[in-house]
Amino acid sequence: MSVRINDIAPNFTAQSTEGQITFHDWIGDSYAVLFSHPKDFTPVCTTEFGAVSQLSEEFAKRNTKVAGVSIDPVEHHLKWKADIEAYSGKPVTFPIFADDTLEIAKAYDMMPAGAVLPDGRTPADTATVRSTFIIGPDKKIRVMLIYPMSVGRNFQEILRALDAVRATDGVPFATPANWTPGEKVIVALSVPTEEAKTRFPDLEIVLPYVRKTGLNG
Repeated sequence: MSVRINDIAPNFTAQSTEGQITFHDWIGDSYAVLFSHPKDFTPVCTTEFGAVSQLSEEFAKRNTKVAGVSIDPVEHHLKWKADIEAYSGKPVTFPIFADDTLEIAKAYDMMPAGAVLPDGRTPADTATVRSTFIIGPDKKIRVMLIYPMSVGRNFQEILRALDAVRATDGVPFATPANWTPGEKVIVALSVPTEEAKTRFPDLEIVLPYVRKTGLNG
């Protein structure tokens, strides 16, 4: 099964470090970030989970819940949390799903080409790569980011993408390249220029099809 942007994020019920969770119920009216990793007690994954722990307050400010997932059982996750907390200096306050049956990995199409699933799995065997999904309160997938096992994710970029999604959600805006909060956004082409001039007094017409405005007009 493959998933695409604007698909409803596959729902599932799974055990986690916070108990059994039904994913859509857990999201509720929040945004959500679901990110996978190949295996517990591995170096890059430890740094990534540490980075998320350090950003927990930033995600909370954005009405966003975060959850990790790997093929290891809950008891491994609980032991690994101590290493993550020692590395990051912050508690792990988000759930980590156990996906030993690969239900979640398969539903979200996390497995790379050529992945094999023998007994005694190694990270290279399971290779759920580094998949990240930003999901809206409507349960639709808004952003998909996939990194190879050898490349750690930039969670500041994930936070920036989340900010961009929230800033353009339900309004006729898009964000330009390298946009960060506080900068001008682009008025969608669905809004004619004369209408845009009325609606957005600070409208900056860079090109006939590139019209910028502050989020507050």
